[in-house]
Amino acid sequence: MTHEETKKLLDEYVKFLMRESDAEHPMWNIEKVRSGKPNKWNYIDGCMITALLRLYGITGDKDYLDFADSFVSFFVQEDGSIKTYDPEEYNLDNVRPACNLFALYDLTGKEKYRLAMDTVRGQLEKHPRTDEGNFWHKKIYPNQVWLDGLYMAQPFYTEYERRYNKMTGCLDSFKQFRNVYRLMRDAGTGLYYHGYDESREMYWADKETGHSPNFWLRATGWYMAALIDTAEAMGEELYNEYRTLQDTLKELADTLMNYMDPETHMFYQVINKPEAEGNYLETSGSALIAYALLKGSRLGYLPERFGKVGEEIFFGITDKYLSRNADGTPRLGGICLVAGLGGAQHRDGSLEYYFSEPVVENDAKGTGPLIMAYTELLSR
Repeated sequence: MTHEETKKLLDEYVKFLMRESDAEHPMWNIEKVRSGKPNKWNYIDGCMITALLRLYGITGDKDYLDFADSFVSFFVQEDGSIKTYDPEEYNLDNVRPACNLFALYDLTGKEKYRLAMDTVRGQLEKHPRTDEGNFWHKKIYPNQVWLDGLYMAQPFYTEYERRYNKMTGCLDSFKQFRNVYRLMRDAGTGLYYHGYDESREMYWADKETGHSPNFWLRATGWYMAALIDTAEAMGEELYNEYRTLQDTLKELADTLMNYMDPETHMFYQVINKPEAEGNYLETSGSALIAYALLKGSRLGYLPERFGKVGEEIFFGITDKYLSRNADGTPRLGGICLVAGLGGAQHRDGSLEYYFSEPVVENDAKGTGPLIMAYTELLSR
């Protein structure tokens, strides 16, 4: 396909996903569809709503805003409580969808969205932390920091503090990024480990460093998106911290250029092991990197050359994985359904583990980031 044909197909794809989904039945949440359980407030839907709100901001097509408003309104009640959300689960994943409340409040003026921000902010007030000061990824994973957790919590935390709390918590958020840099970055490769266990007690954790064994692509993508979205939320008032987040982003962007597949411009599920049996070019993490590079270039956080690279990654993904079913409906493939550490499934962070998780189509952990990257492409 030409680039214009790809954009046309992607526009059709977004409308298809919206037409087939509502708050109780999101077709893009494959985990929920497979579970057969009622839908809940979750980050997967949150990613898709973020993408739709950004599309509205670019195109002005009110269908995107109306869908997002209706979807989130199903969960957010008039008093600011959120149906199915329990702050005392202390799960960072459940903070992520609250990022959409800022845009929805600005665009609709509905007070319940403003009240719901306070509801979610209350979780962070009591959220358990490591000794170094980072939020635990979840209450059920004590003493653990996961790279994806930075995206789940920090952009919301920083945006809330800037808007409503005189930036009080912004330095705390920044320090959590610096702890991750110090504790989870591998000096030899420049890549970041998926997880860190402060206690060194989990079976997946290195007894000396606390690291999980490998560099999982999507976690790296979430982290890149966290760096740029948090820097944008912070702004120049905290200039040194603002610049440090940008410098960290650029350092990682430079590092990743060493691992990009030269043919597709995508990245592998385990970034630095392209030759490993079972490894594959993965959509969601590649799309998150494309988003971060395109947005970083647009905002001036990254040199312009990275915008071109982001564009190449985007079209590399769509060339490989965006197509049509036999009935003509669009589909996006190559998406790792889920990957974590620990739990009942004995997820040990090994290569075999990362390659064993299902690869699916149309899941919002891939479609959301690809559409987010698309909005940045439209902004160029």
